[in-house]
Amino acid sequence: MDHPEGRGRSPAGAAEGPGVAAMTRAGAATPAIALAATLALAAAAWVEAVRLMGGMGTGPATRLGSFGFFITVWAVMMAAMMLPGAARAVARSAHAGGVGAAGLFAGSYLAVWAAAGAVVYAAYRPHGTVAVGVVAIAAGSYELTPVKQRFRRRCRDGAGSGLGFGLCCAGSTAGLMAMLVALGVMSIPWMAVITVVVLVQKLLPPMTAVDVPLASAIIALGILIILAPATVPGLSPPM
Repeated sequence: MDHPEGRGRSPAGAAEGPGVAAMTRAGAATPAIALAATLALAAAAWVEAVRLMGGMGTGPATRLGSFGFFITVWAVMMAAMMLPGAARAVARSAHAGGVGAAGLFAGSYLAVWAAAGAVVYAAYRPHGTVAVGVVAIAAGSYELTPVKQRFRRRCRDGAGSGLGFGLCCAGSTAGLMAMLVALGVMSIPWMAVITVVVLVQKLLPPMTAVDVPLASAIIALGILIILAPATVPGLSPPM
């Protein structure tokens, strides 16, 4: 025997099906949109960085200019360098909390790097090639420390909030970024080299076969800079 109340519910149930499916598809698309937007922003930042920094790289003799100018350039640099490696984490944030959560994650992540730029501006002075070499040797040595490896693992796995993720990634790349600042903070070629290393370390797990030769190469570069600075492209004579 048919039940009228059952027949009354059928149209509503049928109407729910397409709506739920549409919401599911939209939710599945959100991480992909966040990923694409993050990479697009990084690409735009690279274009702007090249425009802003063209001809400004004078190696360790580089002067930073006013704080407003430097922090603007630095923010663009960090978006170009650090967003590609953070794209997966931004996509995960979008999957968990939507576009708004992804935007908050990316914004707080970049805020950490902006704060790092303020520290760089306060501490930086034009310097000579010996200082560059010492920083490079220290950076290469840092690559093999347990502190670096712990930060690197957390930077790869994600640290919940954009702020925590940014702090872990800053700890992971501290040596590499110090080397960039020492070699030439406005140098597009060195910026590109460091970006590739940072990206590879975020995407790949630690591997002795890769990490030890990389650290050794950085240390060797530092020694070469001290002994024969003229052989290293982009280094100007000491001030």
